[in-house]
Amino acid sequence: MAGLAMRTFPLSPNGSAAEAVLPNAQLIVTDLTARSRFGIKGPGSSAWLEAQGLSLPPVNRIAIQGGVRLLRLGSEDFLAIDDIGAGGAAAKLIADWQAEKDPRGYWSWREEGWSWMRLSGQSAEAVMARLCALDLRPARFADDAVAQTRVAHLEAVLVRSVGGFDIFFDIASTAFFIRTVDAAAQLADGDTTTRENHR
Repeated sequence: MAGLAMRTFPLSPNGSAAEAVLPNAQLIVTDLTARSRFGIKGPGSSAWLEAQGLSLPPVNRIAIQGGVRLLRLGSEDFLAIDDIGAGGAAAKLIADWQAEKDPRGYWSWREEGWSWMRLSGQSAEAVMARLCALDLRPARFADDAVAQTRVAHLEAVLVRSVGGFDIFFDIASTAFFIRTVDAAAQLADGDTTTRENHR
């Protein structure tokens, strides 16, 4: 456990985009990187999570239980975040995992290595249509779905959230992500203005 003392989370108390100006008009970008989340992977991960009373979803699906949204990214690869409107459940999982003595999988450092951005607002769907090649309409990409895909030219994990989408990606690419999203938002706003002018 000595290695855990060297961990730094959050890297910035204001999030990974602390120095950036985030879109906040028709599209709202919220930096959630400083929020607790828990990545666990490798042999023993499933068994340990089940021992905590969590039901495991299929791969690329989400299970919600006990204040936790549990994303399954692989057979033994999970990301736990607090459910929408809840708080503290992911942090409790971390504390329980640290106190465990038996085999329990490996900490995958998702809270340090990944930026977490939420795209919401009136133009969120239109902007995401420019940023991601998947069909993200609610009928095709439901609340319990996980997409491991490319968003804004970056490898990302994508889930539907309140009024929009939560996106997890390499924290080192935060500035690039914000610039790309901002450009897509401006194009989407331009499309909206053009449609309104032709009515």
